[in-house]
Amino acid sequence: MNFELTEDQEMMRDMFARFLDENSSMARVRTAAASTGFDADLWRGLAEQGALSIRVPEESGGLGMGLFDAALLMEEAGRTLASGPLAEALVAARLLATLGNDDTAELLGKVLTGETVATIAFRDIAAQPVQWVSGGLVSEAVVARKGDDIVLVVVPEEARRQEENLAPTPIAEIDLGKLHAMTLASGADALAAFAAGIEEWKLLISAGLAGIGRQSLVMASAYANERKQFGQLIGTFQGISHPLADLVCDVDGGKFLVWKAIRNIADGDAEAGATVSLAAWWNADACARSVAQSLHTFGGYGLTTEYDIHLYNLRAKAWPLVWGDPARWLEEGGARLYGGEKASLPDVGDVPIDFDLGPEAAAITEEINAFFDKNVTPEMREKFHYSWEGYNPELNEKLAAENLLYLGLPQDVGGRGLSAYAKVAAMDAFEEQGYNNPAANVTQMVALIIHRFGSEELKKDVLGEIMRGEVICSLGYSEPGSGSDVFAAQCRATPDGNGWRIDGTKMFTSGANLASYVLMLCRTNTEVAKHKGLTMFIVPLKADGITIQPVHTFQDERTNITFYDGVHIPDSYRLGEVDGGVRTMSASLELEHGGGFSKYQRAMVKAAETLCREIDYHGKKLIEDGSAQARLARTVANTWVSDLITFRSQWVIAEKKPNHAYGPMAKMFSSEKFLSDARDLIDLTAPLSLSKRKGAAEAINMFYRHAQGSTIYGGTSEVHRSMIAERGLGLPRTRA
Repeated sequence: MNFELTEDQEMMRDMFARFLDENSSMARVRTAAASTGFDADLWRGLAEQGALSIRVPEESGGLGMGLFDAALLMEEAGRTLASGPLAEALVAARLLATLGNDDTAELLGKVLTGETVATIAFRDIAAQPVQWVSGGLVSEAVVARKGDDIVLVVVPEEARRQEENLAPTPIAEIDLGKLHAMTLASGADALAAFAAGIEEWKLLISAGLAGIGRQSLVMASAYANERKQFGQLIGTFQGISHPLADLVCDVDGGKFLVWKAIRNIADGDAEAGATVSLAAWWNADACARSVAQSLHTFGGYGLTTEYDIHLYNLRAKAWPLVWGDPARWLEEGGARLYGGEKASLPDVGDVPIDFDLGPEAAAITEEINAFFDKNVTPEMREKFHYSWEGYNPELNEKLAAENLLYLGLPQDVGGRGLSAYAKVAAMDAFEEQGYNNPAANVTQMVALIIHRFGSEELKKDVLGEIMRGEVICSLGYSEPGSGSDVFAAQCRATPDGNGWRIDGTKMFTSGANLASYVLMLCRTNTEVAKHKGLTMFIVPLKADGITIQPVHTFQDERTNITFYDGVHIPDSYRLGEVDGGVRTMSASLELEHGGGFSKYQRAMVKAAETLCREIDYHGKKLIEDGSAQARLARTVANTWVSDLITFRSQWVIAEKKPNHAYGPMAKMFSSEKFLSDARDLIDLTAPLSLSKRKGAAEAINMFYRHAQGSTIYGGTSEVHRSMIAERGLGLPRTRA
């Protein structure tokens, strides 16, 4: 897996960033481009930097670089609101180079030097001669489709009428059917090349929108770090910071969706065309929401022309809407995924980004599948469940014997020590088998803490049992009334002879009815700050004084409330120093994997697809309905972005890169999308989805109920939004 640019790409991006910072400053955007939305000096400067040549083959006088390189350029152009039809010009130049001839060579040369502006028309001018043309006000040449031909339309100045518009940008409505058109090429190959150019434009404009959206969030965050209200920086208010945290996930995810589309094209992936459509839809939507929320952060000042944020707000709409309604791209993505619609795709060149999890991941997936084929009976599968209730003691011991139980534990503890990438693959493999194992995930955390902080007696008595898969452990952090604030624990541990007496209550002690031990965080000192007065213990759940009371959820899960009344344990069952529980607990961070809920999202969309192929709707199957296809496609896009954000989290861990709350991003984003998609798909497949009959209906029903807890487990979305705001956007510590 790789999220890193090559050294040459880093240099190229930095070069364009420096150039655009100087030559597309907000002062330039406001003044030089104010009248037409086009900065001629900037355009010529971009040409001198090689920007307009980036996608033109070397034999035609260009740089011959890949689509990924052009996307990096467009991201910087979006960040700085570069004034001119850059995405369209890049596509037009490539088409002129690949479809043109000696008669167009001189024009191509002028386009590459910035002397002449060329653009593209999106619709077939044989059917729609009058069109809005991006850059039409300043372009002397338009590459277009005309029936079975690809033509070059020469546009005289008198045909280009300036008209006030939203941003402004140099768009113009032109009657291309009345102008002279030179045929560049004809036939199926020519039409495919032009169609591929339109697909390339979608990705380029998407990258530009990702740049606009990200910069608007940077501006909003900077303002929120300066502006005070009620005596506080407004960035401390969750009403300000949390929406920005949501949107940085959406914007980063949109950029990665562009990268995925380019990678898919390079790999010949069957879903590449759909990925292009969904990347275009996603970025248009995410960017529009980001600039709107960013402007809202500025309050009334954001409405004034004195603040630059309004320029981003307008440009975010102006760039994609020249094509038409971006919602059509979602429909197009659905048709490409489920309706058999094909797409002509561009040659993307070299792509350094790679989302393959690697050979270790493939090997562990194969090993897990082979284990289940050999060891799991149909009767066992009948009892599989996504909760602790799916725990099977026999299977647990067999997994341990094959070293498949504690995949994330370091090898020095006795675990498998898988890489971050392989752990993701292993989790997906277990999900594909229908076997989710929260018991193992918690127990391996307990094993690590015992190994790092436990006494020799504890290692001898408990750790061996754990590693052999003979017992599982539960987690005793939460308490009634404390919620996600584990440092508010009031369950007391007081010295008692050569040991400790524990009194109190723990809430949501999932698995306590099945486990042999509970890892407990107890209050040992009330005279210091609350996070300094905590100590960690291992408590045998069969000890005298423990009562386990079931708490059932509507998700078909059982959790527990556990009561501790004068429970005695030896001091050897203490983990770490007295009052050092926070440090002890931090050992579990070694097992951080930044995982999300995309494995459930994938299973859920498969179940929804199955039901849509069964349900009749207006005389045909629901899967054939365009609206249903679009809604399924939206879930697919959410799943892909969940994966991509999770992959980034894995990558920064594996490669020891700076981590700006990428794990919280993965968890928060994927859980929120899991919840909203579960709600939508149970609607889409109703009323069959109301049933719990075996198969896809039962799955959709279950996923809807399961998703309700996903934004709560492992810290609520609000907790993670605060972490994202602080570490990802540089906002101050938040408060309600």
